[in-house]
Amino acid sequence: MTPPRPRLAGYAVFAGVLSAAGLPLYIHAPKFYVDTYGVGLTVLAGILFALRLLDVVQDPALGWLAGRLSRARGLAIAVAGMILAASMVGLFAVTPPIAPAIWFALMMIGLFSSFSFLYISMYAQGVQAAPLLGEGGYLRLAAWRETGGLLGVCLASVAPTVLGITGSPFVAFAWGFAGLTLIALLLMRGQWTAADTPTEVGFGTVLADPIARRLLLIALLNAAPVAVSSTLFLFYVESVLEAPGWEGALLLLFFVAAAGSAAIWTKLANRFGPRRMLLTAMALAIAAFSLVLTLGPGDEVAFAVICLASGAALGADFALLPALFARRMEQIAPEAGAAFGLWSFVSKFTLAFAAVVLLPTLEAAGFVSGGSNDADALRLLTYLYALVPCVLKLGAMALLITTPLPAAVTARA
Repeated sequence: MTPPRPRLAGYAVFAGVLSAAGLPLYIHAPKFYVDTYGVGLTVLAGILFALRLLDVVQDPALGWLAGRLSRARGLAIAVAGMILAASMVGLFAVTPPIAPAIWFALMMIGLFSSFSFLYISMYAQGVQAAPLLGEGGYLRLAAWRETGGLLGVCLASVAPTVLGITGSPFVAFAWGFAGLTLIALLLMRGQWTAADTPTEVGFGTVLADPIARRLLLIALLNAAPVAVSSTLFLFYVESVLEAPGWEGALLLLFFVAAAGSAAIWTKLANRFGPRRMLLTAMALAIAAFSLVLTLGPGDEVAFAVICLASGAALGADFALLPALFARRMEQIAPEAGAAFGLWSFVSKFTLAFAAVVLLPTLEAAGFVSGGSNDADALRLLTYLYALVPCVLKLGAMALLITTPLPAAVTARA
């Protein structure tokens, strides 16, 4: 079955919904359950990490399922979308009817499982459909999809702050997300097709390819700094900068810079090559986070500039790395939904690993969210927020420099 020509606006909105259910959860959900229900940081970190261990089994199965579905793929997408929306409403808009930690775990299972299936399906469909856009189809589709994803992150990150005037910001956010999910499903109606004869390509084929392995390792190291900074962002702004109320504006600056730069990085990659642009973005991120180490209370404006710079660097990560991986999958496993199960797992694992390492470390150091903290705890928070990402980015740069990407991957897609 020939896939339909990609509806670029549909991909953008769909990616926006998925992004809103990804990174922002690690920004808002832990602090929301700490402040509202008194759940401990270590408990939340343990739950998030345990769910990532579940993904080790779940994501390959979901990737296999996405690859096997043919005419029923559209129906499966609709069901998964409804589960995604219902889980978000349950997480934020429903008072837990059971122990908050257990309720948190159940809702996150629904969110993560539906997210994985939808994410895998979207990227696998894009691999099949992008050639219909002609020369440059992969980067063009990636630009729309990743820009839409970044805009979704922007909206979801600042929405609770903006909706604070309602008195129940997270309730309004959850229901707004549910409505946007329905719109995304309608915009992508008719876009979901699969091959009449599904292939049996799985993780083994992908991991056997040295270029694919390298791209996954680069993605792992490169996504970890974002996971670290996202997990600690609200705590840093509140306790180190002593700037409560600035969170929404600073997050907006960060993600708007990322969204606005994605298309620019794509154009520059077409001209100068994706490797050079990724290295440039990584260096920019290191420079920005290094300056964080010099900040303290009252440095909101300086931190806003840093958010703009680091956000612009993130735009390259979102726009270029997925396009490179999708292009490689088109070459070695065009029907392999499992391949994007791996990509999804990498991004989610970094967030969970950051949470399970960082949050208990802070709690053990005596850090209290919204409370009074001594200089040692605040210094540790600053080092974790800024220094750890710099080290991880340096590792990603070293790996990218030594990765022999062939012309077939780095060519202007």
